[in-house]
Amino acid sequence: MTKKEKITAKAKEILAANPSGVRFSELVRNLREAFPGEAYGNFTGAIWNLDSRFPTEIYKPARGLFRLTHFRSDEPAETMSEQVESVEIPGRFRESHFYEAFANYLVQDLEECTKAIQLGGSMFGAKWGTPDIFGIFKARESDIFKPALEVVVAEVKTDCSQPITAFGQACAYRLFAHKSYLVIPRDSQKEDIARLDALCVLSGIGLILFDATNVQLPEFQIRVRAAKHEPDAFYVNSYLKRIADRLEL
Repeated sequence: MTKKEKITAKAKEILAANPSGVRFSELVRNLREAFPGEAYGNFTGAIWNLDSRFPTEIYKPARGLFRLTHFRSDEPAETMSEQVESVEIPGRFRESHFYEAFANYLVQDLEECTKAIQLGGSMFGAKWGTPDIFGIFKARESDIFKPALEVVVAEVKTDCSQPITAFGQACAYRLFAHKSYLVIPRDSQKEDIARLDALCVLSGIGLILFDATNVQLPEFQIRVRAAKHEPDAFYVNSYLKRIADRLEL
């Protein structure tokens, strides 16, 4: 066993004993205690990219924090009110019935995505962390000017009884998305639509209205176009890695 392999094996041991994960500096400190007299550089050189070297065993839930992947299921799930779709009301369909239609709308009508897929639920684990639609805009081979890859997401609501909660979800997605859309029924309270309109303009969130009573023809109408901003690169990469195959990246 090489020196690096011994340090790596010990690091995995330490991570196994800490379900919530271990920060880089703390991991180095523990390793120095396990291997007294060893040069500091040997520790940092052996562990700085553990998540890249062992992607099926180790990941980073946050910057500088290493955690074993089998502890992922211990992450707090979204609250029940966030996991379950809005209560179905007469004449209105569930949110999931509109996911495919809106994904197509992002690609074909708005042309803000070259690929968009349905997510929903709590796939990314963290509270408010999983949008209903996850799309990317990627330059085509035929494009002369090739912009950088962009992430575009959307939160779809068929019951907008809690407009601020819905808006908060769309805002939370800006952590890892260049553009975020909130999609709500066009028969929502006029006052709610007006306030959401103003909030979306101020924050750069996109606002789309649609007919929540018609799955075949939802008639999406853009009220506010999402403004592009630069998300946190760490979280963009973290989420893209988990669905890269579905996005054909």
